[in-house]
Amino acid sequence: MPSIGFIGGGNMADSLIGGLINAGYSAASITVSDPDEKRLQTLKERFKVNVSLDNNETLNCKTIILSVKPQLLKTVCLQLGQQLDRSKINNSLFISIAAGVKSTDINRWLNNNQSIVRCMPNTPALLQCGATRLFANELVTDTQKQQAEKIMQAVGIAIWVDSEEQLNAVTAVSGSGPAYFFLMMEAMQQAGEKLGLPAEIAQQLVLQTALGAARMAAESDSSPAELRQRVTSKGGTTEQAILSFQSANYQQIVLDALSAANNRSISLADELGQL
Repeated sequence: MPSIGFIGGGNMADSLIGGLINAGYSAASITVSDPDEKRLQTLKERFKVNVSLDNNETLNCKTIILSVKPQLLKTVCLQLGQQLDRSKINNSLFISIAAGVKSTDINRWLNNNQSIVRCMPNTPALLQCGATRLFANELVTDTQKQQAEKIMQAVGIAIWVDSEEQLNAVTAVSGSGPAYFFLMMEAMQQAGEKLGLPAEIAQQLVLQTALGAARMAAESDSSPAELRQRVTSKGGTTEQAILSFQSANYQQIVLDALSAANNRSISLADELGQL
């Protein structure tokens, strides 16, 4: 079983480790490094994985997952790059889940010639219900691609994109996407309360409706547009609500919002690469 190292033991690493172990990975094949001793102890007790305060301990692993905050990634990679230069270890796969940092910058910080996969998971991965898109640089082998995909499938679906630039759109759609649905649920609950529902009942109805709608869309062969049309009877209550949304140019509002997220993702990549 290929060994896996995690640099950073935060929530996403926690989720990935749990998903991997549930998928049959051996805890003995997983090593986690983090500067927080209490966090490491918690992971060791919960999953029985190997832990270390030294990031270099992960360099013996076949796959190394960079799960630190984007602002810390350069420092971490530069330190690893010095060790890689001395040891001449360059056959590991590096998987970065740090939002916004380009693979070319990661490769440069790691002293070049590294196999790098960038991926953009979203927060539902914490419940093994994530949506992740992956991009591989030219040094990643087919075997390494399969390994990266298998790791990310431990927390949901994993799909490859053709170009790294597409990860900006991925960030806008699925990376930031959960917040859009939370905002919609928040607005629906507030509207329900203003229409006379107790807060607890409004919240329960909104959450269950969102869950049911998502399951219907995920499990149906029909598109979201077709599903919407089926529940929108002519002259009915749903039609009136939809017409109100459309009169406010709802689709354009969504496009503008996702375009803003996409543009910010592009600018963040430039900023993080210059840190």
